[in-house]
Amino acid sequence: MSTAPDTLAITGWGVLTSTGIGADDFSAAVREGRGGLVDVEGAFDDELPESKACALVGFHARDYVGRKGTAFLDRSTALALVGCHLALADTGLVVDDTNRDRLGIVLGTTAGSFKSTSDYSRETLVQDKPYLVNPVLFPNTVMNCAAGQAAIWHKLKGVNATVAGGQLAGLNALRYTRNAVRRGYVDGALVGAVEEFSPHTAWGTHNVHERIGAHVPLGEGSAVFVAENPDVARSAGRAVDAEVLSVEIGSSPTGDTADGLAGCVGRALERAGVHVDDVWAVATGETGDDRLDRLESLGVALSLGTGPRRVRVKELTGECHAASGALQVSALLAHHRGDKALDGRVGVVTSVSADGAVGAAVIRGYARA
Repeated sequence: MSTAPDTLAITGWGVLTSTGIGADDFSAAVREGRGGLVDVEGAFDDELPESKACALVGFHARDYVGRKGTAFLDRSTALALVGCHLALADTGLVVDDTNRDRLGIVLGTTAGSFKSTSDYSRETLVQDKPYLVNPVLFPNTVMNCAAGQAAIWHKLKGVNATVAGGQLAGLNALRYTRNAVRRGYVDGALVGAVEEFSPHTAWGTHNVHERIGAHVPLGEGSAVFVAENPDVARSAGRAVDAEVLSVEIGSSPTGDTADGLAGCVGRALERAGVHVDDVWAVATGETGDDRLDRLESLGVALSLGTGPRRVRVKELTGECHAASGALQVSALLAHHRGDKALDGRVGVVTSVSADGAVGAAVIRGYARA
C-alpha cells in the first residue's frame, strides 16, 4: 500500500453562506467584514424564535446545478451538493474515468438533517394506517445522505465518509481525509462540513442560547475543499491554495478545556514543524457561550500568546454548528486569496465543544494568481 506526505494540498474550495457564495465572494466579504444577517420572518412555514438569522433565504439547489434530480433533496443535502459543485469549479481538477476511483468525499455533520428526521418521524404518527409515509423522503433521514448524494452526483467512487462531530466536525473531516490520503486509500477528496437552517434547529439553538446567555445569531452553510495528495496535485500542475500541515483532535481529561486546547495546539504545531512565532493568525470558533469562549481564548493565549491576529468568522456567518470549523478554515484562506503579502504564512484553526473536545489545525496559505 502506497503512502503520501502527512500534508494535504487544497487546490480549490467552495463556500455557501448568507455572507458570500463561492470562494471569491466569500473572501471579499471576509476582508470587508460584511455580515450575512438577514430577515427570516415568513421565510419558512413554521414560526421562528427570532426574526433575524444568517440564513440563505430563497436558496434552491436548482439555481446552481440545474433542476434535474433536485426535487427531493433536503436542505442539508442541497447545501452540501452545491458546496461540492462550487469547490470543483474553483479547482483545476477534472473528475473523469481516469481518476474517479481515486477521489472520495468526507463531510462533517452534527446529526444529518434534523428537520428531515423530525418530519419523517412525525409522518409516521399522523398519517393514516398503515403509516402511508412517502418512501422517497426516507433517504433524507439517514445521516450520510448528503455525502452519498454528492458522490453520486459527481460520480466519485473513492472513500465516502460522514463524520459526526458537532463543533469539531470540520476539523474531524480534515483529519479523516488526511489519514485516508496518507495511507493511500485515495489521492484526494472533497472534504468539508454542512449545517442547515430550519425551524427545528432555530428553536433548538434558541433554547440553548437562552439558557446560557449566548448572543450569536443562528446561521447555516457549507464549506468544501478539494484536498489532494500534494505530490499528485503538483505533478498535474494544479495551483495550491493552502497546505493542511497538521490536524489534532483531543479532549480535556482533567476538565480544564483551556489546558486541553493549549496542549492540542502545541501538538499540532510540533507535528507541522512550525514555531509559535511563525503563526500570523488564529481562527477561533466562538460559540457565544461566555464560559466556553473564555476557555478557548485562554487556551489560545497559553499556546500562541497574544501576537497572532484573531479571525472570528461567526461574527459574519452566525452559529453554523457543524460547518463552523470548515468556515473558520475558509476565513483564513479568504485572507490569503487576495493578499500576496501573506504568501506562505501559517495560520491556526481552533475549536472546542461543551463536552470537553478540542481541536486544532495548522494551515499554510497562498494567494491566487
